Amino acid sequence: MQTETRFIARYAETDQMGIIHHSNYAVWFEAGRTDFLKKAGVSNTNIEAKGVLLPLYEMNCQFKSPAKYEDEIIVLTSLKQISRVRLYFSYQVINAVNQKLLATGETMHAWTDKVLKPVNAAKTVPDVYSLLSQAVN
Repeated sequence: MQTETRFIARYAETDQMGIIHHSNYAVWFEAGRTDFLKKAGVSNTNIEAKGVLLPLYEMNCQFKSPAKYEDEIIVLTSLKQISRVRLYFSYQVINAVNQKLLATGETMHAWTDKVLKPVNAAKTVPDVYSLLSQAVN
């Protein structure tokens, strides 16, 4: 499963050079991940209501080409890997007009309880774990 999240790059996201500041890619990854979970049939809100959190413990991003103000952006998101204790998402950020690859990245998340103690997702939220296991790309 791969989802496509679209939006327009905002002026507030640009830096002095007139390009999108690198810090915004983490926000864009989160938007893609949130959209992915909803389209997979489970939302962050639903997961958290079950007492489980997905804190980020690692992120990487490789910048290929700059995005600029008012570019139409596509974030392609997929669930690369899932285990009972971790989730790995991958992202491609693309300019929608010319299909140029702007960035790629990954985020790694842990399944935890509300005090950030690791949990076994297959036992704690078996319905969520099963649903997301089917969405692995």
